[in-house]
Formats: sequence, C-alpha cells, structure tokens
Amino acid sequence: MAFVEKKLPADAPIAAKALNWVDARFPLTKLWNDQWGQYYAPKNFNFWYIFGSLAMLVLVIQIVTGIFLVMHYKPDATLAFASVEYIMRDVPWGWLVRYMHSTGASAFFIIVYLHMTRGLLYGSYRKPRELIWLFGVGIFLCLMGEAFFGYLLPWGQMSYWGAQVIVNLFGAIPFIGPDLSLWIRGDYVVSDATLNRFFSFHVIAIPLVLLGLVAAHLIALHEVGSSNPDGVEVKENLGADGHPVDSIPSHPYYTVHDIFGVSVFLVIFSAVIFFAPEMGGYFLEYNNFIPADPLKTPPHIAPVWYFTPYYSILRATTSQFVYALMLAVVAYVGMIVFKTKLSSLVKTAAMVIGAVALVALNVFEAKFFGVVLMGASVVILGGLPWLDQSKVKSIRYRPDWHKYVYMGFGVAFLVLGYLGVKPPGVWGSLHVTATFALDIAQTVSQICTFIYLGFFLLMPWWSSKGEFKQVPTRVTFHAH
Repeated sequence: MAFVEKKLPADAPIAAKALNWVDARFPLTKLWNDQWGQYYAPKNFNFWYIFGSLAMLVLVIQIVTGIFLVMHYKPDATLAFASVEYIMRDVPWGWLVRYMHSTGASAFFIIVYLHMTRGLLYGSYRKPRELIWLFGVGIFLCLMGEAFFGYLLPWGQMSYWGAQVIVNLFGAIPFIGPDLSLWIRGDYVVSDATLNRFFSFHVIAIPLVLLGLVAAHLIALHEVGSSNPDGVEVKENLGADGHPVDSIPSHPYYTVHDIFGVSVFLVIFSAVIFFAPEMGGYFLEYNNFIPADPLKTPPHIAPVWYFTPYYSILRATTSQFVYALMLAVVAYVGMIVFKTKLSSLVKTAAMVIGAVALVALNVFEAKFFGVVLMGASVVILGGLPWLDQSKVKSIRYRPDWHKYVYMGFGVAFLVLGYLGVKPPGVWGSLHVTATFALDIAQTVSQICTFIYLGFFLLMPWWSSKGEFKQVPTRVTFHAH
C-alpha cells in the first residue's frame, strides 16, 4: 500500500496536523477507535463492569510507583531493610510512594477478585469468550507470582520467614523437591542470592509477561465483544448501521461511567493510604517493620491476606484428611463412570487416573498433597468454560437454588481466607472422646476445602440441573 497522508486545510489546528502526521505513519486514531472510541459495548452494563477499568488503573499505579521505589531500593540482604526505611523517612514523598505501592497490591487483588466474581456470575467465560477467560487466569497467576516475589523485598521478619516457608513447600514435591527449593533460593537458606533472584523476577520478568497477557486479554475481548448481565449476544442483532442495536459507543458513555467509578475508588484508596495504610496488619504486617532475623522465628507465619484462602487449603491437608480425599476420588470416578454419557475410553482413563491417585495418596506424605490442592485450587479456574454445562450464561436466568450454590462457594472462600490469617487452633478443640479431639478451625477449613473444590469438580452435574428461565432475545435495560 502506498504511503498516503491526508491533505488538511492550511488553517487547520496544529494539533490536527500533528495527529494527521502520526496517523499516516502509525495507526494511532485507528487503535483508539477500535479499542475504545468507536468500540460498541452492551448498553446494560451495571456496576460490576467497572472493575476491569479499575484493574488497569491500579496496574498503572503499581508500575509508576514501582519505578520510583526502584530508584532508591537496594537489592542487598545487608541494605534492603535500611533502604526501605530510607525511602520512608528521608526520600521526599517516599512514604507516600511506598504506601501507594503496598496499598495498591491489596487493592489490585480486591479488584481482580471482584472482576472474577462478575465473570462467574454472568458466565463471561462461556463461548465465545473462553480465550479471554484463559488470558485472565494467566493474569491472575502472574499477579500471584508478582506479589510473592515482591513480598520478600522489604526484608522484614514476615517477608523473610514467609518466603522461607513458601519456598520450602516445593521441597515436598517427590524426587525433585529438594533440588527445586535449592534452585529457587539460590542457596541453602533464604539469603542475598534469593533476594536478587526475587528482585529480578518482580521488577523485570513477570511485569513483561503480565503486560503481554493484559494486551492479549483486551484484544481478545474487543474481538468477540463484551458480555452483559443478561448473557445475550448483542452481535447477533445488528442495526442498519452495522452496529448491535443493544449496544452503545464506549466513548463517551462508558468513559463517563468509568471516570465516576475511578473517582469513588480514588477516594477510598486515598483514605486507606493516609489513615490506615497497614489496615490493622492485613496490608502491611507489623512484623515486617522489624529487620529480618534468621535466628528468630515469628510466633505465627502467614502470607498476606490475598493468599490465605489457598494457604488454608494447604494447612487443611493433614494425614487424616487424606483418607477423606481417597473417598472423594472413589466417589468422583464412580460419578464419571455411572452418571455420565462419556465414551468408554474416557471412562477407562478416569478409572486409571483414579487408581493412580489412590496409590499416590497412600505413598506420598500429606504435605505434598497440600501443595497439589493449593495449586489445583487456582489452576482449576481455567477449566470453567468446559466445566459449566448450564443452558444459560447469566445467573439471572438460572434456577434459584443455583444462587445458593454460588453463595455457599463464596462463603467457603471467605472462611478459608479468614482462617488462613489466624494461627492454627484459633477456635480451640472439640473433645469428642477422651482420646480423640477435633481442631475446630482445621475441621472447618477442611469442610470449606471440599466445598471450594466440589463447586468446580461437580459443576458439570449441578450446573445443568433445575428449571431455567427464558433468556430474552434482547438485553433488559432501564434508563436512569
């Protein structure tokens, strides 16, 4: 294609001439129009659809504040803690930048959890948006890795011992565990080598992958179109102008919508930064204001709140819990064999995998399966597009009892998160007999673990049951 530059009037504004010059060499205006300016979105978005934009905002905040922190931070075991104190006390506005970054980490996970909740409620992972969901799960995994690697950098007591505990978990993997833990640490204990490795991953490696996944997530979203609370595909009903009749331009309508959401968020975000940056020890643990001491172990080591649901699943996996897992494996394989219409080959494969799992549960220690379940509880999110066999997408048109299933899942997740923050035995023990006692908190976390995993693994059965409501042909919308 030949090079073409639009002819503008001689008295055209300088800004218009500059934009025309750029557009002739780079599709700036086209990118804006395709990705936002002339991107048509369903007109019935509600407040649940604000969290995608907020996630982008917080990502920018984290990148910008991270750049300023790196200017003064020293990735050295003997200097790291002091450099953070220097940022907080001596660097002009350093305390604000540090608190924006630490609060931003928690805000990021709050927003992402809410964003994923919306996807779960409205079936945003269903066809044709499977790839969007998979990119989103990849983003979530990157965020977890980014948070984990960044957690060590302040080199406080909880940073040091939290990293020690998490890295040691890899040692539970049979055969390769000890060598894998050594490779991750770069030493036999968490040391300067570990700090440098984590720093490079936190600052360079994972952010590059994260930005790539975010770009892929947005491109895939704008290729197939946004979902909506009704689960109606608006692209199936086009108007005379070629645009869906139930959609509106993102700009200016959703630009104003997002600006309002951003304003509310920034008020809350600023209030936390200025008045409660530690948030009672949940955002910044008090032990992390003490320099790391390899010779003094804190009385209770726990990860930051956004990891605690999965940490609870790890702690819930005891040697007694393994027996319950064995029964669950037998029951699940039985359901696949007798309660599905899958091919005989798939059923045979399920029986073989089940037999291997039973042997492994008898051979390997419970700690290993705690790590497996902790990882599976995150990775299983990627299977949602294929696990959900519902006839409709949105929870609005599902049977009413489905809402209680979702509610039970949400409560179990919150309880796991709460118990993960607390030390073991927080609720004491229930003495069933003179020789047998139940740790109440541990038992509750085990029940919630079954609810959490059962929600996904049993979804092919329960999601298709019940009396579904009629989905409208067009979106339901009430102007306000």
